[in-house]
Amino acid sequence: MDTVSIESHSLYSLLGTSAAPLVVDVRRQPAFDKDDRLLAGAVRADGDLAKFAARHANGRCIVAYCVAGHEVSQDAASQLRQAGQNAAYLDGGIEAWKAAGLPTIRRRPDWHVPGGSRWITRERPKIDRIACPWLIRRFIDPLARFDYVPTPQVIAEAKVRDAVPYDLPGVVVTHRGERCSFDALIEDFALADPALDRLATIVRGADTDRPDLAPECAGLLATSLGLSRRYADDHEMLEHAMPVYDGLYAWCRDALAGRAERHTWTPAA
Repeated sequence: MDTVSIESHSLYSLLGTSAAPLVVDVRRQPAFDKDDRLLAGAVRADGDLAKFAARHANGRCIVAYCVAGHEVSQDAASQLRQAGQNAAYLDGGIEAWKAAGLPTIRRRPDWHVPGGSRWITRERPKIDRIACPWLIRRFIDPLARFDYVPTPQVIAEAKVRDAVPYDLPGVVVTHRGERCSFDALIEDFALADPALDRLATIVRGADTDRPDLAPECAGLLATSLGLSRRYADDHEMLEHAMPVYDGLYAWCRDALAGRAERHTWTPAA
């Protein structure tokens, strides 16, 4: 069966959206162990690759990558296609991705990243506690799970559930000076992406009552408060807010690329 490839910039254009492929690191173990970096949003298959894909692809395309895009990832993509999956391999592998300056993340096995992490925070999220799950799901761990519990229970439940507590005083992932938990995640995973940096400014301004940081801050605040009023269930609110951040991230990319779109009312005469 023929193998199909995807180029680094084409794959990057799909990140940050619900349409992103499931990106799977298939490097041989010695190569994986030597490098503490993965493609942003990538997972590592545990055990049989075809079974892993069947559990987690959920109809998405799968992109396998190795070090240089040679036989390891090509064989993995071919195996997946034979198993009935829509699969491709990354042309040039992680070497080409890094050479293009595209975002990677730092592995955090203590937080079960890549793949299978769990995160917990205070109930009734508004901005940062929704923005962080979006960032985690889109760029850090697409298999992550999220819990919202009453504030006094967060630390105890984090230990019981083996979850990473965030956006709470005294935990690792929380506000740092004027920066919020969204910024902390970008820092802790060493995510270098100018569009994410711009989005972080919008999140920070909306979350910390600094609408002067960017014109979009007020809009994100209003939208977030409206969603909180609309959905009493925190997980339901998260699911409905994900497209908001998808859209903001897409706008940040376009703005940085000089493709910012302006609108005026100009009907035909």
